[in-house]
Amino acid sequence: MQPSLEYDAGRLGLGIWANAPLKNKVIGQSDPEFDFYGYYAIDLPNTISVVPGFTAYTYPDAKRSDGFYSATFEPNIALNYIMCGVRLTPKLYYDFVLKGATAELTASFAIPLKDWGTELDFTATAGTYLWKDAVAGGIPAVKNWGDYYLAGVSLPYQVSKDSKILLGWAYTTGSHNFLKQGPAGKTRNAAAIGRGVATVSYSVIF
Repeated sequence: MQPSLEYDAGRLGLGIWANAPLKNKVIGQSDPEFDFYGYYAIDLPNTISVVPGFTAYTYPDAKRSDGFYSATFEPNIALNYIMCGVRLTPKLYYDFVLKGATAELTASFAIPLKDWGTELDFTATAGTYLWKDAVAGGIPAVKNWGDYYLAGVSLPYQVSKDSKILLGWAYTTGSHNFLKQGPAGKTRNAAAIGRGVATVSYSVIF
């Protein structure tokens, strides 16, 4: 379950996103997670916008003794550009606690379904990251790096002027994901696997 609340004023957005797993919980890590975020869109010529932002990730029940951080902070900057109906969004992040950067590229486009009064929204994302201090209390520090990919489609349905339901499905996977502590050899991260994700969401603007 992932409730969220966002306040928008012009180009400014501030919000909180939460995650509460209902089963298959990771003890001591993410039960629950609260992320506080913000962004500001700056419009440029030729349908380009620059969007600086930040996210503060918090895990109230995380245990440092198990190698988990209770909070991390990650500023970011994105560039939005629309070309032939496709929105391209390269984005850079840097996490000051995990001491590492993430580079990501997202492409999205919509196919109108006029007879149904809706559209199909397609999204594809590819990213890569390197964290130099991925495990809390690791001595020496534990590095974690890898690539990730996502491809998905969603179908929004406008229930009323201010509310809508969205049905979605995506496939996401990680690859070339490794952990390395000090001079020891690298080991493959067993958590970087492929999975399909179905989503049902309801949103309302007030």
